[in-house]
Amino acid sequence: MATPRKTAAKKAADGPSQDELLKAYGDMLLIRRFEEKAGQLYGMGLIGGFCHLYIGQEAVVVGLTAATVEGDQTTTSYRDHGHMLACGMDPKGVMAELTGRIGGYSKGKGGSMHMFSREKHFFGGHGIVGAQVPIGAGLGFANKYLENGKVSLVYFGDGAANQGQVYETFNMASLWKLPVIFVIENNKYAMGTSVERSSSTPAYYTRGEAFAIPGEAVDGMDYVAVKEAGLKALAHCREGHGPYILEMNTYRYRGHSMSDPAKYRTREEVSKMREEKDPIEHVRKMLLEMGAAEDDLKAVDKAVRERVNDAAAFAQESPEPDVAELWTDVYAPAPAA
Repeated sequence: MATPRKTAAKKAADGPSQDELLKAYGDMLLIRRFEEKAGQLYGMGLIGGFCHLYIGQEAVVVGLTAATVEGDQTTTSYRDHGHMLACGMDPKGVMAELTGRIGGYSKGKGGSMHMFSREKHFFGGHGIVGAQVPIGAGLGFANKYLENGKVSLVYFGDGAANQGQVYETFNMASLWKLPVIFVIENNKYAMGTSVERSSSTPAYYTRGEAFAIPGEAVDGMDYVAVKEAGLKALAHCREGHGPYILEMNTYRYRGHSMSDPAKYRTREEVSKMREEKDPIEHVRKMLLEMGAAEDDLKAVDKAVRERVNDAAAFAQESPEPDVAELWTDVYAPAPAA
């Protein structure tokens, strides 16, 4: 009998089924429509602070999540809504958190940049650039110590890739052969400076060579390519070979945050990416070529829109947290004597 890993690898080699692609299509659409709605609510003044949208990068987290198994962990930066939804977190709880309501995953106290779900193995949402990388490695250390066979996936961007703590983490992860996948979501502009102007080595997948960490560059706009690379990296980690780097070459259609006018790139560049490389449209074309009905795809979009609208309504109806919540969740409760 084949092991689960070998079965998964064979499935990837044979190509995705129509059912799998339909699920991926729905998952990516959920992120796209959710983020569009979040942008609307931000414009209405219902979301305070910062808000970083994931529009355009959906294939990265959906493809990698499709390659994982139950119990694998996700840690990411402040561009985190898509990762939460891909992990199976309820859009209502995510949207309520964005709007600072008690029904949110962090009771309205974390907002867009700080929320988590232990149940879904999602460990943030971190506002400090690069700070999630050592945390993700810490989860990998726990996996190795417990010998549970799980892998920690830690996502960060091309800007965060230049942080010193990233390389400290690379060193320790390689030294201890931790089951960690470092996912560099290279969306080309960090906070607003192109990789060509900010990095002496723009091939980010090679950043681990000094630490003997293998890496691979992947078309992050292609769900199938992302999943196949994820299966390879996960197998590497589960077999005890240590960490792996995946550079996901992707593209965000919106600015760095909602307050960013993105004047560092042309409208023509963004339009060209949308027209030629959109990850959702790519899967949609594959489904149509496999015989999927146009009406079925429209039904998926309709169902997703209804789900997102319900999440927005729930968020606006949910009350704000009581002032007493300021004193909760500050310290972990002491163990019983």
